[in-house]
Amino acid sequence: MHLEMRDGYMLDDPSFIAWQEDRRLVLDDPESQWWRQLVAEAVARGVAVRRARIVSEPLSAYTHFEYAITSAHNAAAGEQVRWLPRRQATGLALPGNDFWLFDGEVLLVNHFDGNGEWVDTETVTAPEVVKHCKEAFEAVWERSVPHEDYRPAT
Repeated sequence: MHLEMRDGYMLDDPSFIAWQEDRRLVLDDPESQWWRQLVAEAVARGVAVRRARIVSEPLSAYTHFEYAITSAHNAAAGEQVRWLPRRQATGLALPGNDFWLFDGEVLLVNHFDGNGEWVDTETVTAPEVVKHCKEAFEAVWERSVPHEDYRPAT
């Protein structure tokens, strides 16, 4: 499970810059290929890889990029992706940071600076924190729209 709650990440990413220039999707870089292979192998083993994104609407430029690349990158590898407009998240108890939750037991918390640059990660196994994050993810997932059905507000 992966929960994303920011409207922009690593704005100096060459793939994002290329997309801003001419809406070109760069999918042949080693990191993108590595990610798709990792996800495809996990899905082939029967692992469900789910990503939920809480987004402001209208979308930021970066979130438009994420939306544009999701079918060819995330979904093509077997990831299930859903979108939740931020206005629909008001009643949810959400953690303060993006995270990955592995096997319902290990939480990898991502820390970013104010400009969306990755700072570091923190591994958390405290059962109460893991439980909170799992419940938050499931609540977002329940309210969110599958990628193939999501149409961003303009």
